Amino acid sequence: MTEKQAGDAKEFLKNGIMAIGNGVLGFDQEFMAFLLKYQVIGLAVAVVIGTAATKLVNSTVTDIIMPVVAVVTPSGKWQTAVLEIGPLKFLLGDYLSAIIDFMIIAVLIFLAVKYLMKGDMGKKI
Repeated sequence: MTEKQAGDAKEFLKNGIMAIGNGVLGFDQEFMAFLLKYQVIGLAVAVVIGTAATKLVNSTVTDIIMPVVAVVTPSGKWQTAVLEIGPLKFLLGDYLSAIIDFMIIAVLIFLAVKYLMKGDMGKKI
């Protein structure tokens, strides 16, 4: 290989590497692009708000609604009701409590989403 060919090959490689390098972002730019593209910050905010809302709903169900249900039921301790069939123990009261919790949470979420989507005319609920 002549000196001119070696110089041409060296220049070609240098230009190719520079072209590749122009498309590469720094770590901080690439990380920010990732956060924006996948809306990670919005997801993190939703998780934090969802956790707080879960605590609020659980407290509402446990501290406000369930005492009213306990007064209406005959024994008042329906959450501890157990059905025993031989060696099996079915915690019916606990299961019923979980169903009631779920139904209340589902209704509250439905109402919240319906209220929030009310302003969005493009979507119907």
